[in-house]
Amino acid sequence: MKNSARAGLPAALLVVGIVAGPSVLPATAAPAPATTHAAVSLPATAHAPALLPATAHAPALLPAATVSEPAPDAPRAALEAAIAGLPTDDATAALVRVGGREGVWRGSSGVHDLRSDRPADPDARFRAGSVTKVFTAAVALQLAAEGKLDLDRGARSYLPDLIPASYAGVTVRQLLNHTHGIPAPDFPGTTVEEAYANRFRIHDPEDMVRSATSKEREFAPGESQHYLNIGYTITGLLIERVTGDSYERQVARRVLKPLGLSGTWFPGTNPRIVGTHNHGYQRMRLDDGTTGLRDVSVWGATDAWAAGDIVSTTADLERFTQELFAGRVVGGPLLEEMFTLPEVADFRTGKPAAYSVGLSMKVLGGREVWGKTGGRWGYNAAVAATRDGSRTLVYSVNATDAKGQDMNKVAESLMVAAFGRP
Repeated sequence: MKNSARAGLPAALLVVGIVAGPSVLPATAAPAPATTHAAVSLPATAHAPALLPATAHAPALLPAATVSEPAPDAPRAALEAAIAGLPTDDATAALVRVGGREGVWRGSSGVHDLRSDRPADPDARFRAGSVTKVFTAAVALQLAAEGKLDLDRGARSYLPDLIPASYAGVTVRQLLNHTHGIPAPDFPGTTVEEAYANRFRIHDPEDMVRSATSKEREFAPGESQHYLNIGYTITGLLIERVTGDSYERQVARRVLKPLGLSGTWFPGTNPRIVGTHNHGYQRMRLDDGTTGLRDVSVWGATDAWAAGDIVSTTADLERFTQELFAGRVVGGPLLEEMFTLPEVADFRTGKPAAYSVGLSMKVLGGREVWGKTGGRWGYNAAVAATRDGSRTLVYSVNATDAKGQDMNKVAESLMVAAFGRP
């Protein structure tokens, strides 16, 4: 077991704070009026006047932002409409940043928590879920550039004591682009209620790998693509093996500190979001048998680790995205690994593969948009950009249906507003 080395390990400057424990609120809790702060071509501290909540039939009236020079190409009206009226049944808060040469926009809406109805903090920290994979992939590619990892080499050659011979054919690249064929490990329960009951359980990454690799492979390595966390759990262990250092410290030294991402950190075994954060709520069956919203802000993330446990801010993720796409995090030909889709079909749908090393691609508004979404209970997040970085989007949506089968409606509206429809 290696959890003691990861317990509460901060990967950047950590601000110590106290957060309230979980609480339960009924599904019919009346939404408070939302406040949206927007800025165009101004620092994130510039705010627009408060907005009226949207009605069920029409969007709220949106006053002009208090700015001197608006960015005419930014899809401002659509972005404002996407987050107007929060909290709703789908989300209790949203934080948004659009950047790039085509225009800049900042927005926040909703509440800090449903009990106080205070406006959402636009600078709050949040669980970014699988956006973590972009950081993990960036560090792995840096190590490849240094000759410490070989993308075409078998992962077992680095971890012979952990990966069995039955998976000897899986390469490092296949771990990173989800073409490895290793199934998911076993976790207790299959419902959100069961997951909540086990929210403080500590999951060791090596145990998760043993659980996954004890099963038969889903497909031969390189023959298909199945998006799962396990490839990035193994990659985190690879990073530790070849550097002799913890995964968290390597990400901090190579990415967070050079870019000044002081609001980004790894929680380790700490189930709390340290510092200012807007509460996350998840719809589930409550103790009295009814269905409602439960405060899930306090929830361990050791089941995700290098695949999805990072905590960040929209400002940090925007900076990271812009620097990454500009080639200042991963340079040279290795950066193209992040923008190259494997020529295989998706294991479940049969559609062309949509995931590269660290990122995924979708055509929106007639152009390729690359990025990564992430979900933890009560929180959805995303980073996305055109390949040339002319437009970037970062959001955190406190989704009440996080980790659901369908994309959260507020999150989907933000993607469409920023880039256009598929």
